[in-house]
Amino acid sequence: MKNAIEELEAKGKAAKAASRRLAYLSAEVKNKALANIAGDLLARKDKILAANKTDCQQAEAAGMEAAMLDRLMLDSGRLEAIAGDVLAVAALPDPVGEVFDMRTLPNGLLVGKKRVPFGVIGAIYESRPNVTIDISVLCLKSGNAVILRGGKEAVRSNNALAGVVQEAITRAGMPGGVVQFIENTDRSLVTNLLKMNGVIDLIIPRGGPGLIESVRKNASMPVIGAGLSVCHTYVDRSADAAKAVAIAFNAKVQRPSVCNALDTLLVHSDIARRYLPLLAAEWAKAGVEMHCDERALSILKANSSLRLTPASGEDWGKEFLALVAAVKVVDSLDEALEHIACYGSGADEAIVTEDYSAAMRFLNEVDAACVYVNASTRFTDGGQFGLGAEVAISTQKMHARGPLGLKELTTYKWIIFGSGQVRS
Repeated sequence: MKNAIEELEAKGKAAKAASRRLAYLSAEVKNKALANIAGDLLARKDKILAANKTDCQQAEAAGMEAAMLDRLMLDSGRLEAIAGDVLAVAALPDPVGEVFDMRTLPNGLLVGKKRVPFGVIGAIYESRPNVTIDISVLCLKSGNAVILRGGKEAVRSNNALAGVVQEAITRAGMPGGVVQFIENTDRSLVTNLLKMNGVIDLIIPRGGPGLIESVRKNASMPVIGAGLSVCHTYVDRSADAAKAVAIAFNAKVQRPSVCNALDTLLVHSDIARRYLPLLAAEWAKAGVEMHCDERALSILKANSSLRLTPASGEDWGKEFLALVAAVKVVDSLDEALEHIACYGSGADEAIVTEDYSAAMRFLNEVDAACVYVNASTRFTDGGQFGLGAEVAISTQKMHARGPLGLKELTTYKWIIFGSGQVRS
């Protein structure tokens, strides 16, 4: 264990040293590095997928649940999509060096802000090997060195992907050490990593609530991350029924194992008898199990082909990550807002309505990172928001919220231009 700690500390020092050079590296070099990464992901596809297949087989044999297996799995399509996201990030403007909020004070001083990298970012994550690429690429483009520590279930996949990144950026002329990967999966190393506040400027955890809470509790440096992600879709009395069916179907079914999938459906009582049978018929085709309150159950129970279960108190505020949804009938927008305030996690919330005032009230009163009107919550994603990718989706309020892209991985410093002024 002593050797593992020494190796971790050495990688941290190397990342810190490299970060100082990376901070002022040209956009041309950074974009070349990203182009190399995208090309190498596809050129080494067979090696990456072979490593991932072994990870998936071992995880399945160990009893990993289906939702987590889906997050772990890579295939050609997903790898091509990851490479596409890398190129999308390369095409974005470089945030480093942006000067903003400049103004001249009465004493003649020109004062403003300049965008700069954090320095070294530590990433602790589970299951999803695509995170290795997403975080590396966004850190590199935003001028940050990164220390990657993935979960043991994806160690072969992550190792292969990190190797691709390290080789690709070296060819582009980036300083050695800017991307560090911790191969050792001993959990006790995370404790050491979280104590490296003199080296790591920011920690970003991605994973389950247990991981997030542990990192927040033990980190000696700032942490950005999300915990539980409970997503509601509220179908208002004035909703277009066909539109509401399509939105709720997509939000639940398109990829049920991810954090921005619908968990609870709230339906206004004025539209419930017309709307719920329409949606239930479509959800049934996809095998969705509905945990219904008494009123929703009374509307749907006549259809024996549906997978219906009486809702329990535990269903409200639950992140299902599967083809399961809680369903509740409410009598007003106020009741829907109160339910979301009580059971929401500050992640993604949506209203389906044709009433402008209801939409504006929902936007104004719902306290969440992403609030939607007439759209699926499945859009909460860095790529979908035009960020290229994201390092995480934050439900915190400081310093960034929602998908964390390039600008969210920077801070700023004040810059002051004078002409000999002295303070009296």
